[in-house]
Amino acid sequence: MEHYAGLDLSMETTHVCVVDGDGKRIFDRSVESTPNAIANALSDAGSLSRTVIETGRMSSAICLGLRNLGIEVVCIDAVQAHQSLKAIKANKSDPHDAAGLAQLARTGFYKEVHVKSAPSLAVRSVITARSRLVQIRVRLDNTLRGLCITFGIKLGSGQGKDFVARAEAASGMPGLGDAVAALLGARERIVEEIKMLGRRLKSFAGRSSACEQLMSIPGVGVQTASAFVAAVDDVDRFKQSRAAGAYFGLVPRRHQSGEVDWIGRITKQGDAMVRKLLYEAANSILTRSRQDFALKRWARKIARRRGLRKARVALARRLAVIMHAMLRDGTLFQA
Repeated sequence: MEHYAGLDLSMETTHVCVVDGDGKRIFDRSVESTPNAIANALSDAGSLSRTVIETGRMSSAICLGLRNLGIEVVCIDAVQAHQSLKAIKANKSDPHDAAGLAQLARTGFYKEVHVKSAPSLAVRSVITARSRLVQIRVRLDNTLRGLCITFGIKLGSGQGKDFVARAEAASGMPGLGDAVAALLGARERIVEEIKMLGRRLKSFAGRSSACEQLMSIPGVGVQTASAFVAAVDDVDRFKQSRAAGAYFGLVPRRHQSGEVDWIGRITKQGDAMVRKLLYEAANSILTRSRQDFALKRWARKIARRRGLRKARVALARRLAVIMHAMLRDGTLFQA
């Protein structure tokens, strides 16, 4: 008889539940949340037809680790699984969740989620770290402006050498100097780390033919291309390129029931970081790029009819579709 396993993962422990083809629970165990411990528990449960785990912070590491040990694991959408588990069990607990996941594995009622490869996760970690450091640098700049204006010193806008020079000049003022000097020292270190991560991204993009393809699009730089390649990971997992727009949450939300049928704002599902970068690339094409090409003219027509904001969103979705098609066909952007 076929057996099915569900893994309810947490930071410290993972509850493993195995059911047979009739849905009867035959194995229950709580183990340490490591690939080796989970693999040992699954081997004690016998031969398995399918093993499922929910998406979460540790899901990628556990899935990749189990697959390296020869155990095929299906990662399923946690949002859909949550709704199904609520219908199965009224009380929420780790054993109940693991048993519910095992039932989902048995019935096949789940939405499988692609688990990104280790290189893609590494690139994404660099992009995420750089983005957080940029946010910290901006907050430090604003803190410097706020402290200095209290003493009547206006640092002004910008973030370059002139801004730093004005802040250093303010560091000599009694009562203000210690705070400004400390903030400037932290800011200098953070700026160096941002530059270092930027060089790593450029190095990755320089070695990646996929990034070079995408950067042939005006307005698409190193960060956007690297983030898109890392997010897509496997080009063949999209049957059609237009699915890329929906994958990054850039398509309108629709609700239809009987006579009711309305279309709302974009879904904002999927990778928020890539969606933001695509939006910034669309804005660069519309407001900064001096080149004139068909895609830009199409977006400008939308801007005249519906406004610049909706034109940026529409162009971001079209960029996602075009970029996936370029990766699939191995072609450069045709203006």
